[in-house]
Amino acid sequence: MVRHSSIFSQMLSLVDRVEFHKIVNRHDGEKHSKGFSCWGQYVAMLFCQLAQAKSIREICGGLACCVGKIKHLGIKAAPNKSTLSYANANRSWKIYEDLFYLLLERCRSIAPKKKFKFRNKLLSMDSSTISLCLSMFDWAKFRQTKGAVKLHTLLDHDGYLPVYVYISNGKKHDVTVARHVPLAPGSIVAMDRGYNDYKLFSYFTDHEIFFVTRLKDNAVYKVVKSNPVPKNRNIISDELILFTGVDAQKKCPHVLRRVVVLDKEENREIILLTNHLKFGATTISAIYKDRWRIEIFFKTLKQNLKVKTFVGTSENALYIQIWTALIAMLMIKYLQFLSKIAWSISNLVALLRWNLFTYRNLWEWINDPFETPPLEPGPVQQSLFT
Repeated sequence: MVRHSSIFSQMLSLVDRVEFHKIVNRHDGEKHSKGFSCWGQYVAMLFCQLAQAKSIREICGGLACCVGKIKHLGIKAAPNKSTLSYANANRSWKIYEDLFYLLLERCRSIAPKKKFKFRNKLLSMDSSTISLCLSMFDWAKFRQTKGAVKLHTLLDHDGYLPVYVYISNGKKHDVTVARHVPLAPGSIVAMDRGYNDYKLFSYFTDHEIFFVTRLKDNAVYKVVKSNPVPKNRNIISDELILFTGVDAQKKCPHVLRRVVVLDKEENREIILLTNHLKFGATTISAIYKDRWRIEIFFKTLKQNLKVKTFVGTSENALYIQIWTALIAMLMIKYLQFLSKIAWSISNLVALLRWNLFTYRNLWEWINDPFETPPLEPGPVQQSLFT
């Protein structure tokens, strides 16, 4: 006897339907819907991510072939290709943005804490470019013959969750977006050299937001003070500096800290810049090293979910697909946090794809995916070839 709905159905239940409909009403999502609900669209697009469907045809066909199993998903039937395509092109992508942040709060409540002992919130900021075919995505012009959009992300090191996401055209500079990212005083933000901007450094310092980044090779400065270097560590120097360039001094008159770290693996020096004057130099080095987790996040997102090829060519459809990929990532992270097994994201995504319509208890399955006894098979029919 089947005691549970499908694993896919149980994953959909992670989103409160009442809250979902509040979001839909906020954006008039079902105005002129003609029978195809926003929930049905959400089910289809989440299926696209978890089942790795490559086209609208695969999404609709994949749901249609699961006869008797989709009623547990809250939909009566699989959508038609034209219906789903029209909904993706015309229903606001902001529904999925709001849904992402709704699910994010649930994930943050159970996320493991960062490995550092200090109490400051540790974050990483970076962007990743998603290349597009300009002839198909003519609205996303990046260069003369290339199209692209940028995924700007703020990653919380508590659970390595994306807590702020902004999708822009490929031409928008990272610093322009960084000025509008909501950051609380006392936060520590690790950034790469693409965010090197003197006005931004001054803004962070004035608002008591700490940063750790790479210093430009051509930066002109004077040393105000040299701090003692810890022994038997990879720290070469630790200095307090002031920028002396006319433009730099005007934009950022604050005393900053220059820490030179030896990368033994690559046999090179890494020059870090920060406005945090109290942490040890080794802690500053470790903070910047942990920034690479945002690179891993982008790599994991692109390798395991559908954000490199798209099932629609309009701007709205592309945004919907990216936001559903981020929603799927939060769901996978949520399962990872609650599981007793040390799942890798890639293995969890693969096994979910093969078991979406398996009738098992999701919470037992994530702890023991291989030992759960299958349902007893029915009577064996005679082979057609005998």
